[in-house]
Amino acid sequence: MTTTSRTSDQRISPVFVAIVAVTAVTGWATWTGFAEQPGVAVFLFVTAAWIVSLCLHEYAHARTALHSGDITVGAKGYLSLNPLAYTHALLSIVLPVLFVIMGGIGLPGGAVFIERGRIRGRWKHSLISAAGPLTNVLFAVVCTAPFWLHALDGVPAAFRYALAFLALLQVTAAILNFLPVPGLDGYGVIEPWLSYGVRRQVEPFAPFGLLAVFGLLWIPSVNREFFHLIDTILGGLGIDVRDSDCGQWLYRFWEPNSDICVRS
Repeated sequence: MTTTSRTSDQRISPVFVAIVAVTAVTGWATWTGFAEQPGVAVFLFVTAAWIVSLCLHEYAHARTALHSGDITVGAKGYLSLNPLAYTHALLSIVLPVLFVIMGGIGLPGGAVFIERGRIRGRWKHSLISAAGPLTNVLFAVVCTAPFWLHALDGVPAAFRYALAFLALLQVTAAILNFLPVPGLDGYGVIEPWLSYGVRRQVEPFAPFGLLAVFGLLWIPSVNREFFHLIDTILGGLGIDVRDSDCGQWLYRFWEPNSDICVRS
């Protein structure tokens, strides 16, 4: 058996290409003001771009695992960027999109199944877990580049707001994913360095880690401090809180006065 996947296993899925095409078209519509309702274009653009980032997040896990010794990821379809190939498509795509619609939070998901027994070395295990949220960090850097490079001249307001909101989603996803909570990537980073006994004790709680984090975010004081942290990080990257707020208002186009930012 070879140590790399077949070329056919790594061919980019038409599903992913279609999602990228939707992102490009709706991004153009947001930029040009082509859509009669700017909020609809922003909704489609941010949602499609968010799904692209989710696919890249899982691809980063799989690609790192491949180079670390798990040669099965290609046959499972993980290198094709096809969201339908994920082990838990509901957790990885559907729920994160619903949470963006409901609350503007970049919810981390869990999708690719890595055969950890094929991988030798604690650093490799940690890097596989870190690869996903690091992709969100990179995506956030790209989204915020026009802001911290002061290159916003000529950028339409609706597109600027959409980028700011998309950056907020990436930052929230990165932070939540890096939490050292069982079931999240942050725990996966430190797990190889824990004793066998500790890992066995923590293992039963892994399915509930994300639910626990979500429950904490429902506590007003925790939610307030969490988004204060997000706003501080975005502010350091040049994004004013008004830009991300306006992006979320536009995104929720079905609400009254959702386009107040582009009309003001």
